[in-house]
Amino acid sequence: MNQRTHQLIISTRGKGLYEITAEVEKWLAGVQGQTGLLTVFCRHSSASLVIQENADADVRRDMADYFERLVPADTSLYRHTAEGPDDMTSHIRSALTNPSLTIPLHQGRLALGTWQGIYLFEHRTAPHRRNVVLHLMYE
Repeated sequence: MNQRTHQLIISTRGKGLYEITAEVEKWLAGVQGQTGLLTVFCRHSSASLVIQENADADVRRDMADYFERLVPADTSLYRHTAEGPDDMTSHIRSALTNPSLTIPLHQGRLALGTWQGIYLFEHRTAPHRRNVVLHLMYE
């Protein structure tokens, strides 16, 4: 069993879903593995990861809109607001999604479905530089 790790730095422009599938696949292209498991891990508590449809941009907009309704940015609802009105809401949204994803490597490629992509889900209003760690165990 072999292992490799890599870091991606993802620059965001504020809230939204940022597809990172191409960056992950680019790194995987340099690995000779055919079978394995890739863990994608977000090193932040106010951003998260999701696998979501990548064919229709309306899906991403609807997801972002839904989270706005689900976790409103109303500071009267939260104690932790030290970094602004999106502070605690970002932590809650992150808790409702995932800090990490596990994706099989099958015949040297990610075993994603036809319309699936890997997304960093930025929950903060301001732009950020997010650190995502890739860990591949493969044969």
